[in-house]
Amino acid sequence: MFRLLFIALLFHLPTSAMATSGEIELVIVRSENKLLVRKDDKTLRSFKVALGSGGRQPKVQEGDRRTPKGHYRIRDIRSSERFYLFMHLDYPNMDDAKQALKEGRITRKEYRQILAAFIYNETPPQNTPLGGQIGIHGIGDETPDKLDIHEVSNWTQGCIAMRNSEVRELAMWVEKGTPVIIVDSLDSFKAAVNP
Repeated sequence: MFRLLFIALLFHLPTSAMATSGEIELVIVRSENKLLVRKDDKTLRSFKVALGSGGRQPKVQEGDRRTPKGHYRIRDIRSSERFYLFMHLDYPNMDDAKQALKEGRITRKEYRQILAAFIYNETPPQNTPLGGQIGIHGIGDETPDKLDIHEVSNWTQGCIAMRNSEVRELAMWVEKGTPVIIVDSLDSFKAAVNP
């Protein structure tokens, strides 16, 4: 029985993390450095964010300092000494793993570990060549220099950063399981939602 379920999941995995009706979803628009809080196709709040310093291409490996692109969910929300508050995303997801396996960037064993995490609704392995510890977080100690850098550049190692007061406000909107959709542009998001 488990083998049949495993095979079915392997070939028909639902990888979309789109929100169901009435559910809050976060949309991160990479080209605009914005995080949108959305519900029922309406934007309730917009925040300016900083992204990974490695450029506009999506994350493909540990250490590339890029922000991933795709559909994720919040796995955990916790306080952080370094970043004030950290909302851990379920990166790498199955789309990331499938592409990496196809391109030979991860082994079949690493793929199966990510698949098992997906099946059992656990945090995917954070130590594969794809990297990990991607989330939405604050700035931490908000010195004038850090605030200036945050306003004008993408400075993270691949995460999505916000001012501390903003990430605290965002935490009131979200919970474990909230969908997070990271897109290149608002047009690409609208096209995906309304094909």
